[in-house]
Amino acid sequence: MKKLRVGILFGGRSGEHEVSLLSAASVFDAIDKNKYEVVPIGITKEGHWVTADHAERLLKGMPLQHEERHLRAGDPEATPGAAVLAQGEAVIVPPEPTLRPGSLTPFQTDAGTAALTRRAADRAINVDIIFPVLHGTFGEDGTIQGLLELANLPYVGAGVLGSAAGMDKDVMKALFRNAGLPIVKHVTILRGDWDTDPKTTEKLVEKALKYPVFVKPANLGSSVGISKAHNQKELGPAIYEAAKFDRKIVIEQGVGGTKQKAREIECSVLGNDKPEASLPGEVVPGKEFYDYAAKYLDEGSSLIIPAKLTKAETKKVQQLAIAAFQAVDCSGLARVDFLMDPKTRKIYVNEINTMPGFTAISMYPKLWAATGLSYPRLIERLIQLGLERHEEKKKNQYSR
Repeated sequence: MKKLRVGILFGGRSGEHEVSLLSAASVFDAIDKNKYEVVPIGITKEGHWVTADHAERLLKGMPLQHEERHLRAGDPEATPGAAVLAQGEAVIVPPEPTLRPGSLTPFQTDAGTAALTRRAADRAINVDIIFPVLHGTFGEDGTIQGLLELANLPYVGAGVLGSAAGMDKDVMKALFRNAGLPIVKHVTILRGDWDTDPKTTEKLVEKALKYPVFVKPANLGSSVGISKAHNQKELGPAIYEAAKFDRKIVIEQGVGGTKQKAREIECSVLGNDKPEASLPGEVVPGKEFYDYAAKYLDEGSSLIIPAKLTKAETKKVQQLAIAAFQAVDCSGLARVDFLMDPKTRKIYVNEINTMPGFTAISMYPKLWAATGLSYPRLIERLIQLGLERHEEKKKNQYSR
């Protein structure tokens, strides 16, 4: 029986590049090699696309060879070993967006380019499905999903809309509110307004919210650029830090007030049109909140699986997780994060992560393992869901 060819896409230009390498390495180790032929496809921090040996070096955190030639849009002959995503017609993926306009350079089949098409097709990565283990900007925000849609390739995870809406915390919260989900008080400001008139912006925040507040870039993950401001003195630097990463800054009122910290509950969701929720888990940060260092660098944080909740609270978290998943039109997988007021035990939907950390010890797979779905089986199920979603899309008619 022919093995299914799975392209594992990892790395990327975001601040979560290193997290992606860890996730991809775990997928490579756990995927069933008897069922799947795995093709590594790496993206460097500079945006270069690399394959084969270069991708494996990138995955292991090793420096790439200086003489390496990167895959370049529209220039396959000048790039020995260049990779081409191919499904039907061969398409070159541009690795360096600043070099050329446009997102794809398709090969035409007229007489002048027929030979070029054949040469490119010979080097094409003819995969059956792409597993994009990309976190954050340019991977989890709908951009890579749009490229794969144009290439007509099945892929794991949310589509363009679900990915984009799940990444933008401002849009995400609007969709949550529209769906009637409980969310914390928040305001969104623009970097341009902050740069122009910081005092007015501070007054706007303080009028709407009470300290402490959490200041976040609207489009980023893994808690990169997030700060907790306890007072006006800390608010300015927190906004300045978040503004490094995005033009929109979301500022949320802290749950629990000044004396208590919110409980951080997480729940994994799996499926397409009929998603299921895992058992919830709880994160107990070693620091004041679960920031990037607490997630990946410090050892003081702990995960409690399942979370210490009542049966009613567990059921509510699972129901809200599925509702949040559907509110942003997600598919495949997502981790939904909640905040619980330690005093009132009120539960708030905080955010959704459409491509959560995917190492064997990350919360998303660990929650499914506790629910009865092992890591290798989870990978297999996600591949099946990606293929099912692609088959469903084939039913669409795109012309009259």
